[in-house]
Amino acid sequence: MKQLIKTIGLIVILSMVLCMGTAFAQKEATIGYQLVFGPWLTSIVDGTFEKETGYKINWKKFDSGAKVINAMASGDVHIALAGSSPVAAGVSRGLDIEVIWIFEDIASAEALVVRNGSGIIAPQDLKGKKLGVPFVSTTHFHTLFALEQFGIDPKEVKILNMTPPAIAAAWERGDIDAAFVWDPALGRIKKNGRVLVTSGQLSSWGKATFDGCVAQKKWAAENEDFVVKFIKIVAAADESYRSNPQAWTPDSPMVKKMISLIGGEPSEVPDILALYGWLPLEEQASDRWLGGWKDGGVARALYFTSEFLLQEKKIEKMLPDYSAVVNPKYLNMALGK
Repeated sequence: MKQLIKTIGLIVILSMVLCMGTAFAQKEATIGYQLVFGPWLTSIVDGTFEKETGYKINWKKFDSGAKVINAMASGDVHIALAGSSPVAAGVSRGLDIEVIWIFEDIASAEALVVRNGSGIIAPQDLKGKKLGVPFVSTTHFHTLFALEQFGIDPKEVKILNMTPPAIAAAWERGDIDAAFVWDPALGRIKKNGRVLVTSGQLSSWGKATFDGCVAQKKWAAENEDFVVKFIKIVAAADESYRSNPQAWTPDSPMVKKMISLIGGEPSEVPDILALYGWLPLEEQASDRWLGGWKDGGVARALYFTSEFLLQEKKIEKMLPDYSAVVNPKYLNMALGK
């Protein structure tokens, strides 16, 4: 009888150990990032996310927002960075994801530039000119919005579908007169061009673009504590940059960490970081961004972007209310609300 009791006791203990091991193994997260410079990348290199959350994190690198959304659709990624255009496409197609944070306000990091010698002085001079832009991107969306604001029919401009590298090459040959693009192509064309309008200016006119942090709805709800800590870590990294941007020099440890993760030229990083808007927690929670429900900035941005995607036949229908895919809950928890 004693031997039986011992055996049962060992079985119970072993079962408990196995259950504890299984619970621990479940504390994992797969997070996607892109080749976009940002302060939060330094926390990836430092292992800060793992240290402060206790989770095992599988980091996945992507070279486009479309690929991020496809990975989230298959359930392979729990949280990731993606631009407002692919996010709008994903949620409009019924993908069960939500925007929980804004990694960066694109601000001046995307701009409409006119080439020196093109004869374009004022916006109206764009008529009849060749303008390069990657189709169905945030810059394509803002190109059409800019022309609308300038009172120009898109048919009056020769809008060409071009990748960023192709834009830079065509610019140097003098094959195009203007382009709406992002770095590193943006930096190359600005050397022989002038910024006519930035995405930041266009956003202030009512149609914003951004790089958002999107999460699987169900997974985020089941891992609430992790999501809140994740936001706090990203916010702390952003504050580190905002409070002393001059310290982020090409030879600084922070810039070296970013380069080690996604590559690039250290000398270009400080200027690129300065183009973006790194939003503090309080501002993100405002009506201009994740707050405001249906009338909030992010909800409106996704609505207008989806309207653009529908016109371009990239989605079949729109959601009646995009505030359903904007969730400020975790942000407010990070703020102690």
